[in-house]
Amino acid sequence: MKISRIAKAIVSGVAAGSAAAVTAVQDSVVTTGEGVTIALAVLGAWGITWAVPNKPQPPAGV
Repeated sequence: MKISRIAKAIVSGVAAGSAAAVTAVQDSVVTTGEGVTIALAVLGAWGITWAVPNKPQPPAGV
């Protein structure tokens, strides 16, 4: 199964953003700093995931 780089980046961004958002809403208020943290988590996950290449697929029949 081949997963594209964009699909991996989107999934990692959603995971990082949701983890940061869950932490931010523990007190039922999202401050500006927490919003920035959520945005940076998403952007960081997108960038790191996009930069890391997919593992090469082995030749068929191996």
